[in-house]
Amino acid sequence: MMAMMVVASATAFAGDSDAFKALKKNLKGLAFAEAEAQVKNSIDQLANAQEKAAAYNMLVDLAYDAFNKQSTIETENQLAKQMGQQEKPIDKELMAEMAYNALVNAIECDKYDQQPNEKGKVASKFAEKNAGRLWLAPRNALVNAGQEAVQAKDNAKGRKFWEMFALSDAAPLFAACDRTAQKPYFGQVARFAAVFAYQDKDMAKALQLCDIAMKDPEEYEGCLNLKLEILGEGLKTREDSVKFIGQLRDIYAEHKTDGVMEKLYNVLSATGDKAGAEKVLDDALAANPNNFVALADKGLGMLNDNPAEAAKYLKKAVELKPDNAALQTYAGTAISITAQNTEDPAQKKALYQEAIKYYDKAKELDPDRLNSNWGYNRYNAYYNLYGADAPETQQAEADSK
Repeated sequence: MMAMMVVASATAFAGDSDAFKALKKNLKGLAFAEAEAQVKNSIDQLANAQEKAAAYNMLVDLAYDAFNKQSTIETENQLAKQMGQQEKPIDKELMAEMAYNALVNAIECDKYDQQPNEKGKVASKFAEKNAGRLWLAPRNALVNAGQEAVQAKDNAKGRKFWEMFALSDAAPLFAACDRTAQKPYFGQVARFAAVFAYQDKDMAKALQLCDIAMKDPEEYEGCLNLKLEILGEGLKTREDSVKFIGQLRDIYAEHKTDGVMEKLYNVLSATGDKAGAEKVLDDALAANPNNFVALADKGLGMLNDNPAEAAKYLKKAVELKPDNAALQTYAGTAISITAQNTEDPAQKKALYQEAIKYYDKAKELDPDRLNSNWGYNRYNAYYNLYGADAPETQQAEADSK
């Protein structure tokens, strides 16, 4: 990689400390990596937040100038290509690294730039300029660089660039910037960065990136599910489960989605808190009596203990989604079990007839039993209604094999 030699620029402050004067002098003529080391080594010696902001802004200038030089070559090459002229060599790796460094240091600069000065007032000196010059071209360069890195099987570098693109969106420095241009791809890039962070077991960063990606309606559901998966990763003790339940309750309070509700219900059930699990479903049904997920879970949860009551919930769920073969099967099973527990012959017959309607519908929807195992239960209902030798029963037996 070619070494970029650039001269640092800085805003002068009245009464600059000796440490800041020495830093400005030492940065002259340095490549970015050397300058960055100098700033980091000197930052604690600077007199106040304003000097620290200026120090980091010198790094922004260095990185941006290096990025801009390569970006200009890239633009010139596009024109040269159109005109059939020779293109200049360009260092795209350097260009991406400098875009990254400019953003990192601009965000750090802004932390100090927004602190009150000696008069107790915030008098930002760098925010407007840095937001204006970094928001579009350098951030977009990170999107392209991340794509190229992933295509080259370098997921670590892809994560690095995409993560900075996503995190910079949430930085106060860029709060007032126009997000129209990035709207088509922002959420997707943030989600990919979250996935890479999750794969790297960087759970805190993955969760942060999920929250950022969820601002995109197209990515909301997928990233919410990823967030639940991340939070549920590696539960080993009851204390882990209790903590996870608390996190789920908080998420459900914020995002009233059926997916979170069902996850909370399942975890409570798995930990033996049957009453708590039932309350989650009951509360959901109180808010919306036609909540399909709550109806289905409620019915399935009481299928063995109270099949007659389970049938009521499952039948209502089927009304909402009649093309769901699995629910047609479960509804038929709840009714069949109820029939088995019924003494009255006429009522028993009517129940089996009703169950068969659900089983037949499941067979119609899913003839190959890819999503619903209606075979034996359907045959059993035919057997109990018609007897073993009836043609209907024999056909149901053949269908079950």
